[in-house]
Amino acid sequence: MENCLYCKNKEKLDSLMIYIADLKVTKLYLFREQTYYGRCVIAYKEHNVDFTELSKEDSALFIEDMQTVGRAIMKSVNPAKVNYGMYSDTLPHLHVHIVPKQKDGYGFGGTFEMNVEPPKYLTDTEYTEIIEKIKSNL
Repeated sequence: MENCLYCKNKEKLDSLMIYIADLKVTKLYLFREQTYYGRCVIAYKEHNVDFTELSKEDSALFIEDMQTVGRAIMKSVNPAKVNYGMYSDTLPHLHVHIVPKQKDGYGFGGTFEMNVEPPKYLTDTEYTEIIEKIKSNL
């Protein structure tokens, strides 16, 4: 937990993501890198290594948070599909990448890429716009 991005490394977290909101058992963030426009992550509020460690109640709330964000992204950016990825190989904190994909967009039809080259960043105004859209659809 000492080096956990979500628990102890706020400076790095802030360089990668923008906080949007607290949900039932997770925190919602927008990735600064926006090749997949609207790409977010939810992270469990407490340090937790694996989904299997949650109680039945908390796992249901975690899934509910994931659905809430998926629906908000669908309404906000109208993607062809939303992908969900849970990876914890190098970051042992329960989190899910929620990635909208457009039919003619980057990487459609395959697994989304975590580190796209060249990365796509938005202006401050564009970040504010997408965050407000997502918030209004939560």
